[in-house]
Amino acid sequence: MKTQLTGISAAVLFLALQGSAWAQAAPDAASGAAASPGPSLKSDSVGDQNNVRVQDRVVVTGSRTATKASQSLTPIDVITGAELEATGKASLRDALQQLSPSISHASYAGDQGLLTNAFTLHGSTPDQVLVLVNGKRRHSTANIAQDAGPQAGSTGVDVDLIPVGLIDHIEILRDAAAAQYGSDAIFGVINIILKSSNGGGAISDTAGQTYQGDGFSNNFSISKGLSLGSNGFLDLSAEYDHQNHTERTNPYDNYFGFLPGGVGAYNPIEGDPEVTREVVGFNAGYYLNDDTQVYGFGTYGHRSAAAYQNIRSPIIISEIYGLPGLLGTYPNGYVPTETINENDYSITAGVKGENLFGWKWDLSSTYGGDHDSFGVANDANLTLFAENGSTPTSFNLGTLSDTQWTNTLDVSRQFHFLLPEPLTFSAGIEQRRETYSIGAGDAASWGADAITGFLPSSAGSFSREVLGTYLDLAGKFAPNWRFEVSGRYDHYSDAGGTTNGKFATRYDFSPAVALRGSVSTGFRAPTLAEEYLTNLTVSPTSASGLLAANSAAAQSIGAQNLKPEQSTNFNIGLVLNPVRNLNVTLDAYQIDIRNRIVLGGTASGAAALNALDIAGITVPEQLLAAAQSNPGLVTANYFTNGASTRTDGIDLTATYHSSLGEYGSVDWDLAANINNTSVTKVATRNGTAELNQQQIAWLTSAAPKNKIIIGANWHLDKWGVSLHETRFGPTSDYQTYITGPNAFSTTTFQYFRNAPKYTTDLEVRYNVTKKFQIAAGANNLFDVRPSTLPQDTWFSGSQYDGYAAQISPNGGFYYVRAKYLF
Repeated sequence: MKTQLTGISAAVLFLALQGSAWAQAAPDAASGAAASPGPSLKSDSVGDQNNVRVQDRVVVTGSRTATKASQSLTPIDVITGAELEATGKASLRDALQQLSPSISHASYAGDQGLLTNAFTLHGSTPDQVLVLVNGKRRHSTANIAQDAGPQAGSTGVDVDLIPVGLIDHIEILRDAAAAQYGSDAIFGVINIILKSSNGGGAISDTAGQTYQGDGFSNNFSISKGLSLGSNGFLDLSAEYDHQNHTERTNPYDNYFGFLPGGVGAYNPIEGDPEVTREVVGFNAGYYLNDDTQVYGFGTYGHRSAAAYQNIRSPIIISEIYGLPGLLGTYPNGYVPTETINENDYSITAGVKGENLFGWKWDLSSTYGGDHDSFGVANDANLTLFAENGSTPTSFNLGTLSDTQWTNTLDVSRQFHFLLPEPLTFSAGIEQRRETYSIGAGDAASWGADAITGFLPSSAGSFSREVLGTYLDLAGKFAPNWRFEVSGRYDHYSDAGGTTNGKFATRYDFSPAVALRGSVSTGFRAPTLAEEYLTNLTVSPTSASGLLAANSAAAQSIGAQNLKPEQSTNFNIGLVLNPVRNLNVTLDAYQIDIRNRIVLGGTASGAAALNALDIAGITVPEQLLAAAQSNPGLVTANYFTNGASTRTDGIDLTATYHSSLGEYGSVDWDLAANINNTSVTKVATRNGTAELNQQQIAWLTSAAPKNKIIIGANWHLDKWGVSLHETRFGPTSDYQTYITGPNAFSTTTFQYFRNAPKYTTDLEVRYNVTKKFQIAAGANNLFDVRPSTLPQDTWFSGSQYDGYAAQISPNGGFYYVRAKYLF
């Protein structure tokens, strides 16, 4: 049942907290980011929160010494909580993509990948971006993206399980920083700084739906700041969010001959899943004395979601599967629906202080994890039905769990040398234990259609120990010439040791002009999921097996144990403040990655069937006959260090505040990213390239080549208007043929280019009182859709490029919001 927007009866309420509490910033042992953000923005009215662009905010990411964002040695963007709110997005990931030209995500991640919200930076994979909360490493999701495509194998951090109402601001470091932060920071760092307020509170509700009338969503949040005696603060936040399905698949099907109004049912696979999310969080600090503070913060999130898969129509059931009797159970066919029941949690406790024999220090422990239970409903076990004439219609597919327990200690002190200012020396150690567990599904699920349950042969618990240590020096060569040098060593019990370094510097020619740059090396260790997960994905006409890289099954088709990715990174930037209230930055970067971990090593036909048999995976009999005439219908692959890549790019940001006198004021902003990724080397297996043309395109052209955001926020008395235009540059892909002599080929594909797309986002706000505001807005105001694929590459009506489309196929979305301070 669809919930209609007109049925909304609750007034929508919200706001940022009043009051502020200073929290001492101290570096994180293994990340170099501060554990506390300093004071929260104080707000006495909702109108104060509309000025979402904050200049000269002190940031704690990318350096051991806190500095203003406009004066940093490396490029850092600051996005405030009010700015996130003004997007109208319930998803933090989607809000970040709308605000930052460097951030993107796949429009359709496919199968279980649809159930986790991951994002990328500068065209990376989600695993190549490190996420911190208050400077502490955040655990990743347990849900690996199993399908082929740009995000294959990723288990990035799902930021949507952090309550937005608890966020003060977000710092985006657009510079490689693995030498400072450890694994995963090859492309950059996202540091989410939580509120540290001792008063005020807010309640809000935002609701909306697509122009097409589906995808109704409602987001309700409440937050409150409290004093802990006279020396502390406690911020609390809770959030509830629900979103209905969207469906964008075309009724026409070139493969099975379905026509609108003709034989066959509608296939709902293209669109968003139905999601319900409940998230709570806290951030607290208490000063034991003038020099020592104890602190803690944590989140808990629960998600239940359901994603439609390809329809198994009556024609498929009777002619492809050869099981007309199954129509007794599903007379109109069936749409398998993958489900997830997810519990995600994180807790940090620490103590930090100053003046311990002249040293600053910070000792902390963080434990976090993600536990996912998977299922599939409206499905069938074809083998059981062929043998017994009956089948369960829902299956327990098994569980995936990921945990991280991180303990850090770092210290810092200033020393006086023959330099313009004291030299800051920092050092620290980090000990981390990572675990990954796979729980088998029920026996019937091992032959389930759409996606099979995890096999007992794949089940188990896997772990590794990580030990890291760093040294850092920051100071000035001259009054206008700053520098910072970092060195780091990490040892993984399964992947060995690695040493990396970084040098960053900045020279201010004048208050109006500065030049900055950095050079560094980095790494990303393979995830436990990439090393150990095995599973089978089934479509109506094909099957694809994912084999654990270190398994005998994968090694039978050429796999080898995974090695860490290695990177070399360069950045040079220009900072301009030519006139008052105008800030411009221009940064160029180059990121070379060696031994990049990708989904490759594809085998088909007899070799694939043999490998799947070694893994204990049984392909449905109904597909084996078809595979005899077309070997490409059954494939097997694994994760491999299959390529070396180079990413070059330019980032441009500009902000300007202008006063219009009696007509109010306008905050103008411009942000742009231009990037290009090329494959410089492809690994070979038995003389054959590990990656085919399609897989190379997923690395090089699936993300927009450029993205430009330009807009303004206007304020006058009780009114506020935000208007932004975003241009998404072209992408390209190589599509699998569905019909003709090359149908389902793994070597011959059809080139497709997604044309540039323009979207417009608009929000209008009105402050009814100082404490109460209402707003209405639209994302993708003019209902722009992705480019449509050529019909000979459609499968069951899938008309959009799920791998490389720059924007969602949902089209326009309108919403209303109200917020109230208390």
